[in-house]
Amino acid sequence: MSTEPEVPANRAPTLTDVAKLAGVSVATASKAINGRDEVKAATRARVLKAAELLSFAPNALARALLGGRTGTVGLLTSDLEGRFSIPILMGAEDAFGAGQVSVFLCDARGDAIREAYHVRALLSRRVDGLIVVGSDTDPRPPLAGTIPVPVVYVYAPSADPGDISITVDNVGGGRLAIDHLLACGRRNIAHVTGEPGFAAARDRAEGAAAALTDAGLTMLGGKPYYGSWDETWGRAAAHIVVEQHPEVDAIFCGSDQIARGVLETLRDLGRDVPHAISVIGFDNWDAIAAHSRPRLTSIDMNLERLGAVAGRHLFAAIDGGDPPTSEQYPGRVVMRDSTAPVG
Repeated sequence: MSTEPEVPANRAPTLTDVAKLAGVSVATASKAINGRDEVKAATRARVLKAAELLSFAPNALARALLGGRTGTVGLLTSDLEGRFSIPILMGAEDAFGAGQVSVFLCDARGDAIREAYHVRALLSRRVDGLIVVGSDTDPRPPLAGTIPVPVVYVYAPSADPGDISITVDNVGGGRLAIDHLLACGRRNIAHVTGEPGFAAARDRAEGAAAALTDAGLTMLGGKPYYGSWDETWGRAAAHIVVEQHPEVDAIFCGSDQIARGVLETLRDLGRDVPHAISVIGFDNWDAIAAHSRPRLTSIDMNLERLGAVAGRHLFAAIDGGDPPTSEQYPGRVVMRDSTAPVG
């Protein structure tokens, strides 16, 4: 093997350059780099050394096509803000391994026609699989048409029970929130949440009610305060709760946005948070939870873990082994300053 690589400075090294430097044919260089058995160990070592000297990066697409794969995955989302899709994407990329798989991110904006267009575009690029991220936890229709690659649904499950869906345990999340407030010594607990048409609102309320029942208690008012998912409803609901139930000592909010509105009103009313009234949210959306006044205790849905599990399941489906199954994962309490023990 010659010792001085000769590659013009204005272009990337090619397989021909590697073969020339190693003193072998292009075919032999290709076999060595792609791990083919018919190359002697000494020859392979010489080729790999030449590739290292030239900083040669094999064409990933060409190499993958030889093995029937492209090393690419499509991630479809309808989450405009990236609130759910970004942490899920980060978890999936961690599962794929640094530099091992490229992810094409497409935003369908909740539009079925746009989603179908993105699916066609991704399939035309010969992606090895698809991850579909919902904007809420309601079951969604499976992707339309015949999809020739594995698909994993995350956050929003597919309405087809035969599909692979990785979801959050919202019922368990409601229990976690109440259990935390009970552990703080709270007994007069209200639940302010979003629209009852959303599965997330109903499931979190179900878990909260069950935890209170187990403790021999009921929600203030006997039921959740349903409304919208925003701060405006949180502010209004806090007024209603305090006026109807001045004995309230804790409020479980169905989202962090609602919780920030609740915190604002309690502050305006002169109610001390967390000592007079503790407040817990849901989502652990850092842009809100970490910057509220006081900083908000919240239920974290572990979205990065969901993404990592989705990535592993997609890999397993691509490999064609035993078909992966749908799974549901619990959240966790992230404690900050808006909850504290009584006294």
